[in-house]
Amino acid sequence: MAACLPAAHAQGTAAADFPAPVRGLEAYASRHHLSNGYGNWHETGVRGQYGMGSHLWAAEAATMRRFGESGRFIGLSDTWTLNEDWFTAVSVGAGDGAAYLPRYRVDGFVNRKLLASRQWVATLGAGYYRAPDGHIDRNISLGSTYYFESPWVVQAEVRFNNSSPGQVRTHQQFVAATWGRAKQTQVIARHGWGAEGYQAIGGGASLVNFDSRQSQLTLRQWVGPQWGFTAGVERYSNPFYDRNGARLSLFWELP
Repeated sequence: MAACLPAAHAQGTAAADFPAPVRGLEAYASRHHLSNGYGNWHETGVRGQYGMGSHLWAAEAATMRRFGESGRFIGLSDTWTLNEDWFTAVSVGAGDGAAYLPRYRVDGFVNRKLLASRQWVATLGAGYYRAPDGHIDRNISLGSTYYFESPWVVQAEVRFNNSSPGQVRTHQQFVAATWGRAKQTQVIARHGWGAEGYQAIGGGASLVNFDSRQSQLTLRQWVGPQWGFTAGVERYSNPFYDRNGARLSLFWELP
């Protein structure tokens, strides 16, 4: 189901240093075209984050239309810095009953900084996803992020998923690279591939146990000291349809 979820769905996060006390807001819109008569996707949403001590709280809300059905999603997360070597992230989210959104989901990650420089971060994650039609996904993920001397960051993750009913076991992986510097220009490339257990496509129908690929390219550009924009393109494919789209957002980061 992961490849079908909104950007709102939980992601593992790694940082080379402590999460800074941050106040920020981002508003975005996206549009995707699907082949083989699956229609177009539209999505708009807003995200905010607020740092308090060792905690970085984040919330998001999105409204969208996919497979001919409108849906809404809300989510909340907390990234907690335990000490200079360890930090965790926990997120919860829920949809409004749309078939392609979770009835609810919970994800958690534990991150450990390695090496004397703490430039390498190892991540262990677990998640639980319950769909409106009763399908359940349980996953475990292993991730790694390395922060080179600026301007490069590379990341990789593998996720093992067990979907029921049917005990459909699948796994997906992705690699990503970021070039650039915060407060200036950043370019992020990401490619994921693997298998999906279930993907709801509306009308009570689902795609089951199939391979898929997803590629994304995003530009994050600061225009002023505290604000900027992101622009990205995405391509997703599986044996049943292709999806191509774009996303644009404005963000504000306050001191």
